[in-house]
Amino acid sequence: MTTTIRLAQQPEADALLARSPLAALVGMLLDQQVPMEWAFTGPYTIARRLGGDDLDAHEIAAYDPEEFVALLTAKPAVHRYPGSMAKRVQQLCQYLVEEYGGDASAVWTDAATGRELLDRLLALPGFGKQKAQIFLALLGKQYGVRPEGWREAAGPYGEAGSYRSAADITGPESLAKVRSYKQEAKRAAKAAAAPAKAAGTTKRTKSGKPSKSSPTE
Repeated sequence: MTTTIRLAQQPEADALLARSPLAALVGMLLDQQVPMEWAFTGPYTIARRLGGDDLDAHEIAAYDPEEFVALLTAKPAVHRYPGSMAKRVQQLCQYLVEEYGGDASAVWTDAATGRELLDRLLALPGFGKQKAQIFLALLGKQYGVRPEGWREAAGPYGEAGSYRSAADITGPESLAKVRSYKQEAKRAAKAAAAPAKAAGTTKRTKSGKPSKSSPTE
């Protein structure tokens, strides 16, 4: 069965994500502090600048660090923070070479359970709990990687019919729904934090009356 991916919203970049496990991992790694389409177009941009049609973990792991930073920094930059992301991509590839012989798919092909797969993803450089769970959900929902208990291991991102993350994006419509969900979540978090922030900026004056104009010291 051919996998169809629509994360980058760009045909060539999405085709690479569909056929390349390493590209999928790198795209997930880049998916922070930039729009999702920008992040998941990154692997295609890196591959083109390296002169190939796919990413090679051995090549990236051994690349001169300064030159790799320059490669990601060249306009249009691969990420908003190309320098730090270049380092993270190299660290990821070095880990894959050391632990999996450079084969990104080996991270998940023989994982017996969702919990085991989550643990493997958590061990990857640059993958915290949220990123690991989102990628696990992406593997299950769009790549057909479904070890026992994968939805549970992916937490809320594994829920069927949800629009929480990159795992749920299959086209422009679902991308809009995921973006709307994220915006609403940010608004809710901001609203929840407002009372605590207001309390923290309350300071007693000499007369004993509260003053909200000065932050706490």
